[in-house]
Amino acid sequence: MVRKLTTRLLPFLFLLYVVAYLDRINVGFAALQMKAQLGFSDRVYGLGAGLFFAGYFCLQVPSNLMLVRVGARRWIAFIMLTWGIISCAMMLVSRAGEFYFLRLALGAAEAGFFPGIILYLKHWFPASARARAVSIFMTAGPLAGVIGGPISGALLELHAGKFAGWQWLFLIEGLPAIVLAGVVWVVLKDQPDQAQWLDTAEKRWLAETLAQEAASFHPSEDSVFMAFKDSRVWLLTMVYFGATTCSYGVSLWLPSVIKQTFSGSNFEIGLLSALPYIVTAVAMVLVGLHSDRSGERKWHLALSAFVGALGLWGAGMATSTIAEILMLSVALASFSMMGPFWAISTSILGGTAAAAGIAIINSVGNLGGFVGPYVIGWIKEMTGGFRGGLFVVGAFMVLSGIMALVVGREMKAELRSAGRVEDPPLPG
Repeated sequence: MVRKLTTRLLPFLFLLYVVAYLDRINVGFAALQMKAQLGFSDRVYGLGAGLFFAGYFCLQVPSNLMLVRVGARRWIAFIMLTWGIISCAMMLVSRAGEFYFLRLALGAAEAGFFPGIILYLKHWFPASARARAVSIFMTAGPLAGVIGGPISGALLELHAGKFAGWQWLFLIEGLPAIVLAGVVWVVLKDQPDQAQWLDTAEKRWLAETLAQEAASFHPSEDSVFMAFKDSRVWLLTMVYFGATTCSYGVSLWLPSVIKQTFSGSNFEIGLLSALPYIVTAVAMVLVGLHSDRSGERKWHLALSAFVGALGLWGAGMATSTIAEILMLSVALASFSMMGPFWAISTSILGGTAAAAGIAIINSVGNLGGFVGPYVIGWIKEMTGGFRGGLFVVGAFMVLSGIMALVVGREMKAELRSAGRVEDPPLPG
């Protein structure tokens, strides 16, 4: 049954997230040209790149509540259409103010997509299979880097008409979101009972399983207020903050970091930038699968974070392209914690509280996506290199690992007091 859900739902959702993630990070490749052409300093670029997450922060909770009200099909389609248009409009940037505004607007437009999909998966997958499902879905992020790196590098070499390569990059990579918005409207189903590819027995089993999970939450827990007052939500937010500080700090500066030790073409930089994403994609699947098989979450989070910190510090010390790529691969591979992380995050609350809790964690936690790129750019402007910024971001990852251990202890105490048990490992 879980295998059927996986094969029918995840490939399409995976494709949507590839497009979302590429539109989020392609500014890192555009920067190889647009910074010089528009006269942007490292600090201006770092601020603009990070402002995406300021816009992203503002609309997470209302967006997820709107998804619950109108349904995933309508809301996800609207989100994709809006961010696709804004992403294409990035080609028209000529001043720093316009760059800031469009990055802020892009973040606001895309705000509801990821937490909406996480909530969507909660409505389809049992808790015991959710880390695996989320891990597979989220490998779209690193694979967007694998696919987008060479494509973005090649597009930078395109100079047709009056537009530069970086402008063609934004236009061409923004169009798929607009097209796929129409596909979402047609094919996505809001609830399992609407899926024609599930037979009656399968729908009944899934409905009963999800209902049993929902019944484990007291009715008083089903409110937006419960999400805001739950300490576990805020501890998980701190874990996520460290993870996004690392992942987006590295992703949005990755081409520039590689260029510091490598003198090849933009296309070659794109090819090299794909390597850390390949390592991350493999690690995400393996960690998510192992977490589900073992039923363990806490140490899968903490060890991923600590290893990521070592990778960042190693990248800061690297003096060759090979060492730089190796250490950046280790750093980005810390994102493999996302499967077990979201399995925990979707299991602590039910109903409306779950929608709000997921949005709180994702919105506040993703402010790390603002801090990481900005800190790296700011420190580089002051020191002339990336070492200091990577060291600071590594410290955030250590904090993330410590908070993962704390939240694991809190959850175990909560489960004991409520008479529940932790998610059992999957059979087989």
